[in-house]
Amino acid sequence: MTPLSLVAGFGCRQGCTAAELGALLEACLAEAGVPLASLAALATREDRALEPGLRALAAERNLPLQGVAPEVLNALEARLNQPSERVRALAGSAGVAEAAALALADRLGQGPAWLVLDKRRSARATCALACIHLEAQRP
Repeated sequence: MTPLSLVAGFGCRQGCTAAELGALLEACLAEAGVPLASLAALATREDRALEPGLRALAAERNLPLQGVAPEVLNALEARLNQPSERVRALAGSAGVAEAAALALADRLGQGPAWLVLDKRRSARATCALACIHLEAQRP
């Protein structure tokens, strides 16, 4: 079987550290039962792609970090497993981690992506994993 190719989507508060984000990422990968090598990229809300913690995490893991425009996040609301009115009030969309992961995985794939792991939380961040749809790895 072809190994999964994944995107990790993140939502985070301003100032969230690379250590916290990395620990959350590792926990998510472990829960999903996939290795770090399965990750193709990291994704987040456009303005959060400038956060030092996310940039450091991407550099440490040698992964590209892609910001996703708010209108793209909003367009994915129907595909979110955990939409949140609180997140909508704070970020302008019903979800960031799941939506960002799906948006970038959709862009990188040959068809619609799917969530491998719904968003998980730490004190200052959320993370979700989406699988890039490749012909060799249909759900």
